[in-house]
Amino acid sequence: MSLSAWAHGHARSILFLLGALALAGAVVSFFLPVALFPRVSFPRVRVTLDAGDRPAERMTVEVTTPVEEAVRAIPGVRSIRSTTSRGTAEISINFDWGEDMVAAMLQCQSQVNKILPTLPAGTSFEIERMDPTVFPVIAYSLTSDSHSLVELRDLALYTLRPALSTVQGVARVGVQGGRVEEYRVTVDPDKLQSYKMTLAEVASALSASNVLVAVGRLEQYDKLYLVVSDTHPSRNGFA
Repeated sequence: MSLSAWAHGHARSILFLLGALALAGAVVSFFLPVALFPRVSFPRVRVTLDAGDRPAERMTVEVTTPVEEAVRAIPGVRSIRSTTSRGTAEISINFDWGEDMVAAMLQCQSQVNKILPTLPAGTSFEIERMDPTVFPVIAYSLTSDSHSLVELRDLALYTLRPALSTVQGVARVGVQGGRVEEYRVTVDPDKLQSYKMTLAEVASALSASNVLVAVGRLEQYDKLYLVVSDTHPSRNGFA
């Protein structure tokens, strides 16, 4: 019996089977998860290190190499690739496929924390698991002819980021670019010598004069006020 003859003899059974499959597919489609990117556990963890303005050569010796040696001891590590520049280093740690990447990320964080006291003072790090869901899917650019880059960055940090974070489905909002407001102090060497002071003492005094401290609370007329002390020598106040 040929295939065409068999199909002709079982036409009702074949149509019933196709209809059942189509109905099952329509029902299952309502329960399938929907995502912008597929759920792929990509076996890579990225470690980003920041050590100020340290030259790239010193970064390699004092920061990148010790961290590479520390994370290489983690079970399942397949290869390590790093990029070092002035004050920063980025280390990509590749694991075997099928590894538990949440546990791998925690192990990387533990290893870096273990050697952090031996790294240069002020070194900070950030660890994130690399998969399609951590990359941004939309970006906004702020430009202005009347506002400075400092004001635009503050606007993005304190106005736009909180508003966008409340949108359903948004996991994280990051801010890049702009400028951070800074103050420059120019020291007169003659006056510094006349007061018998050093640059370290000036830097220490400036650091100690830039602190806000909550010193207590004040209750009046059914209102509770937080008392804040500004350590600047010419200012102190309430908020």
